[in-house]
Amino acid sequence: MSEKVNITSKGIQRVLKTFNEKQAVAEYIWNGFDAQASTVKVDYSFNELGRLESLEISDNGYGINFDHLKQKFDPFFESEKSKQITVPKHTSKMHGRNGVGRLTFFTFAHSATWTTSFKTHKGFQQGQIHINTGELNSYSHDFPQAPTRKGETGTKVSFTNLKISKEDLERSIIPFLINEFCWFIELNKHKGYEILVNGIALDFSANIKCLEEFEIACQETGVVFKIKYVQWKEGLHKELSKYYFLTDGEEVFKDFTTLNKKSDDYFHSVYIESTFFRDLNFRNLNEGQIGMFGPARFSHEYRYLINKLTAYLKSKRKPFLKEYANKLVDVLEQDGVFPNYETEGGRELRKPELIAVIKALYETEPKLFTGLNIDQKKTLIRFLDRLLISDERKNVFGILNEVLALEPEERERLAELLAPANA
Repeated sequence: MSEKVNITSKGIQRVLKTFNEKQAVAEYIWNGFDAQASTVKVDYSFNELGRLESLEISDNGYGINFDHLKQKFDPFFESEKSKQITVPKHTSKMHGRNGVGRLTFFTFAHSATWTTSFKTHKGFQQGQIHINTGELNSYSHDFPQAPTRKGETGTKVSFTNLKISKEDLERSIIPFLINEFCWFIELNKHKGYEILVNGIALDFSANIKCLEEFEIACQETGVVFKIKYVQWKEGLHKELSKYYFLTDGEEVFKDFTTLNKKSDDYFHSVYIESTFFRDLNFRNLNEGQIGMFGPARFSHEYRYLINKLTAYLKSKRKPFLKEYANKLVDVLEQDGVFPNYETEGGRELRKPELIAVIKALYETEPKLFTGLNIDQKKTLIRFLDRLLISDERKNVFGILNEVLALEPEERERLAELLAPANA
């Protein structure tokens, strides 16, 4: 039986035009976890020339109930406003895109077939859904087989006439999946969540730079928070750096850390387990969680926790920024933005001093140096160089002290670096 999807072909193209093959494969994995799967499998085979002959993504979730098939495969994105697809901001429970993600296979294959098993009050049933690239706005399905008393739920998506190679999958898509799902697998590690690629668990440790576990105890009330801190080597795509609050092993809330979006590459996740969150009735709420969590923000325990974690994250970020300050100088050298000193004395005296100021400024506020093109970098660096040898040098520290939120150690370091040479 064939059905028309509730969206025009042009509408589908508008909604999906930003997807590439990496994001599309990730969507099918997210669909599995959204269906409460604990295991998602990516299985593929290839020929001697490295061409993919098969690709399947399967999960052990609750399957696609054919009673709700129309809702699952009729995306709701005809209007421009409805194209703005977002995931819940305050939990990690759902990431799917209300059905539209199921059509993204066109980025890497010509057709897709869903074979699904689901449970009803009558027993287990199975069925298939088919879509091809030429007709994204329609799908066909085979009615479920007769119910059986025994079985397992789950969904397998088989892709045919693939546009990607083995090299594309292994060198581009799989590394993308590691960065996409590492924080989520870590969040649900105690539940045994995993992604298997040809039967082998995807190794998310490849993106871990540092992992530490410890406790924070509020002495006045005896509340204990178990902390797992992970610093990632590379960014987490849309997830960013967050606190995850858990009780009894279940995530009840998440929020940005105090060091999120600082225009540096300090990517991190902090998982916080405590019975303190148990009495805050978050469960089965979405945006209402903001109101539920609001009072906790003003509690002594919460403020104590966040203050301790903020200090901890800052202590972890400092050596990271020092490391990247050195890399910044190397990049600036490669870009040729440093002044061309006419004398050897200038090179031996002014350049080291300029580099020291650049490093100190980056460690204090990376935003000063991010997002600049080469001409902008050249202007900034040479402007700093001229200030350091001008009569205005003495005023630079005062300006920076007003503009930047300097900590005592940073203030002292910059004051020393920017003090007049004859002071």
